[in-house]
Amino acid sequence: MGLAVTAAALVAAGPQDAERVRPQGHPTAASPSRQPERAVPRVTAPVRIADAETVRLLHRGDRVDVVAADGSASRVVAAGARVTEVPEPREGAAESASETGALVVLSVPRATAARLAGAGASMRLAVTLC
Repeated sequence: MGLAVTAAALVAAGPQDAERVRPQGHPTAASPSRQPERAVPRVTAPVRIADAETVRLLHRGDRVDVVAADGSASRVVAAGARVTEVPEPREGAAESASETGALVVLSVPRATAARLAGAGASMRLAVTLC
């Protein structure tokens, strides 16, 4: 009975909350021989977000999706990136922030960092909180 209640709570909590609730080090019933997941090496990627006001809503530890838009289409270039820093704007830069956006530093896999850099060079980037 207790296992059924726990399983129902994990399903109701959703995938993100389930990871925090699940006891570590215990195999699940569905995969008793499951191998531990390999950690993907992460890098820090400074990213300029077009809307400076949105960046001011972010805090260290937040999870964000980064969306690139070119006017006619948009696509997610980084999903679930962790915010590692929200630098303060340089003195005198606050006035031009509406034109240039604001910087945020994200922790992402190396391949995602390359996609972010490429998209940031030619498209406007936006973030959504996860």
